[in-house]
Formats: sequence, C-alpha cells, structure tokens
Amino acid sequence: MRTILTLAALLWLDVHHTMAATPIDEAAKKFSTGYGFLKQQKYQEARTAYEAGLQQSPANAMAHFYLGDACRGLKAWACAEEHYETSLDLDAKSSVADLAKQRGRKAKIWRLLDEEKQAINAPNVSHDMLAQAEDTLDIVNKLGLDDEQQARYRQLREKIDQRHKQRNEMTVAPHLLDRSMVLVPAGEFTMGSLGGDPDEQPVRQVYVGAFFMDKHQVAVSEYARFLETTHHESPPEWTLMNKPTSRNRPVANVDWADAAAYCKWAGKRLPAEAEWEKAARGTDGRVYPWGNEPPTRFHANSGKEVFSSHGTLTPVGTFEAGKSPYGIYDMAGNVWEWVSDWYDQDYYKSGPLQNPPGPRTGDSKVVRGGSWGSGANNLRASDRETHLPSFRGFGTGFRCAKNP
Repeated sequence: MRTILTLAALLWLDVHHTMAATPIDEAAKKFSTGYGFLKQQKYQEARTAYEAGLQQSPANAMAHFYLGDACRGLKAWACAEEHYETSLDLDAKSSVADLAKQRGRKAKIWRLLDEEKQAINAPNVSHDMLAQAEDTLDIVNKLGLDDEQQARYRQLREKIDQRHKQRNEMTVAPHLLDRSMVLVPAGEFTMGSLGGDPDEQPVRQVYVGAFFMDKHQVAVSEYARFLETTHHESPPEWTLMNKPTSRNRPVANVDWADAAAYCKWAGKRLPAEAEWEKAARGTDGRVYPWGNEPPTRFHANSGKEVFSSHGTLTPVGTFEAGKSPYGIYDMAGNVWEWVSDWYDQDYYKSGPLQNPPGPRTGDSKVVRGGSWGSGANNLRASDRETHLPSFRGFGTGFRCAKNP
C-alpha cells in the first residue's frame, strides 16, 4: 500500500508541477479523485474518473495503469488489457512497468477464457466453433495460468468434450430412429403471440434442445397394451373407447397422471410446454401447425358441438394438410394434449429463455392444441389452456416426447 501511495503522489506531483494549463490541472484532479475511489475499491467510479481525466491528458502512462486496475476490479478484461498495454507503450521503464506486463498478461488470459466460455455455451455452437475454442485454450495454457484460471480452463475443456459428445449423439443413423417419432432439432423458435391471450405474452425467442416427439396422438390400441401390461386402472368409460372401430382413434378421458404413467412405461415422457409449441409451429412464428391459413375441414378435426361417441374423434394421422413443419399430425384438434408443465399465467415474463422447464409447482397443468369441439382461436399453436391434473374428459388426450 505504501508503494501505491508513493506512486499516486508521484503521479500527482508530475502532473501538477509540469503541466500548468487548466485542462491538465483538471485532469490531475480527476486522476486524484479516481485514485481515491480505487483505494475504496469503488472500481466503476474510479474508471469513470480516470477515463474523464485521460480525455484531457491522454499520454499519462500512470493514469492508464490505474485505469487498468479499475477495469481489472470490474473484471472488464479487455479494458484492463488495453490500458496496461498503453501504459507500457507510453513508458516502458516506469516504476510500474513490470506490474503492467504481469497484469496485462493475466487480463488477456481472462478475456480469452471469458470469450471462449460464451462461444462454447452458445446454443447453436458448430464443430468449427468448438475447434477454434480448443485452439484458443491451447494458446491460453501456454501463456501460463494461476490456480483460478487453471480451474476455469479445466471447466471449459470438460464443456467442449460434452458438446462434442452431444453432437455425436445427435448423429443417429436413420435406420436406428423410432419411426413413430420425429426428431425436432435444437434451436430457437418464436414462443407466444402478440395477438393472443395475455398469458401468451411477452413473445420470446426461446431455445429448446433437440428432442423426439410422437408423430401421432396416443391411440386407443396403444393405451390398451399399456393397460394389459401394467394393470394400470382403466379410465372411466373405457369400454366406450376400446372398440374395434376406435382402436386407431386417440385415447381420451385420461388424467395427467395416466398420461405421465403411459409415457414412462413406453420409455418416454410428456413433452415440456416449450417443446410442444416448437413441434407444433416450427421456427417461422406461424399461427397454426400448417401455416397462417384459418383452419378448414382438411386441416383438423374441430368445431363439433356434441360428443356423440368415440367416433366423434378421427383416426390419428388423418389430416395430411394439417401437419406441423416437422411432419407431426393432429397438433390442432381431435383432443387437447397434456404437457408436463404446471400452469402460471405470468411464466413467460420470468421463465428462462433456454429449455424452460415450467413452474416448479402449481394448481393446474397445461394442455395444448385444441380438440374436436374447439374453434379457430384454440387451434392456434401458441394457445395455452389448463386443467386440474385430475381432470378427465373426452376432449383430452396426449402424446409423448423423448430425449435423443
């Protein structure tokens, strides 16, 4: 501390006695103020004061050094690196030259580590970006790392290995894919609607990792196999559904726990709300799974007033014109679909922008997609509706998702 105080005094004397013009006097005052803030570890105030002084006296090597210290305290590594280097350029033999070299090198290392952390964690990181990050980390390692930097270096190396593994796992041979499911690739999509209900706002760009989604809503025949295998309790009116004429129609009248149990039995899970919406509308912000055209009888089973029998539902995969951008059927109409999320009308205002998991708790679960009785508004891919988890109805079914 005594050395720093001496350096500060020298800076003050040098400026005060050799530069008598008013702008220089003002610069000296700002440098002195900045140094006072620096001693108090008020780094932002110190940075502001030194930057103001350097506008009037830009060739003061000591001021650049102390500005580097202020930026170092803020972890503004590019700023710190720049001003340590400028201090050396202006006076390579100053009393702080060795410190400037040392601290400038460390600032450079931290800057490169931070830049590569951002690059590696980017949602759509490419193979070339990972290769470049590896090259940069090799350079950083050669510069010499302290213990804290070494820990960050190891973390980034591990993260790169994980990203390579994730990319390799996504390279699945086509003949190994489950033909009843569709791969929805990782990436951002537009979630929500400005013209929709308040709980669909604000509209956000949300990143969702890759996942598989069932091409079709779970059919009666598939649910029957589940019941036979597990002896899970049948839903009410099961005999009404479980007839030869309805075996390929979607199962309905199941509550949330029934749907979750089936998906688990099948080695899958219920989709998250964000996954469901991306699978339904793709990445172009369309209103309905098929596009922006209002629904017709060729797009979806909807607009019916009365449920007369299970024949009110149409066999899964009927509406070719109503498929989503990923080739998924019946994401509008036929039956509402349970998703995994609890419902919160304000979740879009606070939920994360990357793989939002939904609220931790709630009273109701989200259902999506509309049903045989829905109008155009409820068939929109962004529309959100809710049921109590125990709700059952002949307009509610589900489909499953799976991690790659």
